[in-house]
Amino acid sequence: MDYPKSVPSVGLVDGRFVDENPVAGTPGSLIPAVWGNSVTQEILSVITSGGLVASEADTGQLYKAIQSIISSTSPMRSVITRLAASKTLIDAELGLVLIDGSPGPVTLLLPPANAALGVRDVIVRRVDNSGNRMVIQASGTDRIRFHTHLAASGYPFFVLMGGGDWWHLRSDGAGSWWPVGRFDNTPLGRPFFETTIMLSPGGYGALNGTVMKRAEWPWLWDHAQQSGMLGAEAFRASTEGKWTTGDGATTFRGPDGRGEFLRVLDEGRGVDTGRGMGTFQPGSTHSYAMGANGGGAVGSRWTDSLAAVGADTREEPQYVSGLSNGGPIYPVGTNYQMDPSATLLYAFKSRPRNMAYPGRIKLI
Repeated sequence: MDYPKSVPSVGLVDGRFVDENPVAGTPGSLIPAVWGNSVTQEILSVITSGGLVASEADTGQLYKAIQSIISSTSPMRSVITRLAASKTLIDAELGLVLIDGSPGPVTLLLPPANAALGVRDVIVRRVDNSGNRMVIQASGTDRIRFHTHLAASGYPFFVLMGGGDWWHLRSDGAGSWWPVGRFDNTPLGRPFFETTIMLSPGGYGALNGTVMKRAEWPWLWDHAQQSGMLGAEAFRASTEGKWTTGDGATTFRGPDGRGEFLRVLDEGRGVDTGRGMGTFQPGSTHSYAMGANGGGAVGSRWTDSLAAVGADTREEPQYVSGLSNGGPIYPVGTNYQMDPSATLLYAFKSRPRNMAYPGRIKLI
């Protein structure tokens, strides 16, 4: 649409309309019929595209049509679809889709992201907090473009985990759905502590070495393969912080951090040399000598000294045998060792005072 620049008519200046000027003797503009019809047709096109039937008596149709067109392409339009079972979404149901997975596992199939659908938005949100699997699946060969740092084409599906988990998707009309927002964008695979034994919504699991199916968690399997922390299941002992290859064909295992302190990897600094990623390290054993035959300040036996030394710091006693300067076992039948003529050697593993919180890991 433009001013009627190419239409010869009285009173037009470069196609723009002007008022009559009696003093100067110049006439006012006369609207060309072709331009008037063009303007009317442009407005009618909007009205009919909005699903309305043009009416000469209704002067508010253009506004109504614009509202209708905007609402049909926005996920915030007044369309709410509620589901409690597997379903294939249709164009008219795109908006806010609320899904209840409490009756059982649910698969929601998105409409094809083709030219016919065009650029459309949808928000899919889980309303239940059951453990039933909830899958949002792309149609045919379509892909959902998330975690493209692992797979450039994205993945054919994703899962909603926990009550309140949601994703906002936009189709591009060319076979892809693009996430433009989601409940939780924490990076994939990140471990952290929680203050509840419940699993928070947004894609989290326990940091407990769970065995998972590669077909059900393809993005996580890609992450494991590209992490530099993937080991064989047969060598998992003492490397429980790694991902493993599971059965070598259909499964894989996540890291297990239960009951462990987490330490920053040395990565060439030289403070904790020789460590591999995700490997286990036992505590350091500390030892010291005390006085002879009860002459020490805390007594002559393991039981006496450990009761006094470990009372506040809660060290873990380690009874040691075969010491080069050790004496006989005393009392007979125990693990306590003493030297009745010289010194006593005491050993313990120390740990700081601490609190235990559940470990979690981001799974999607």
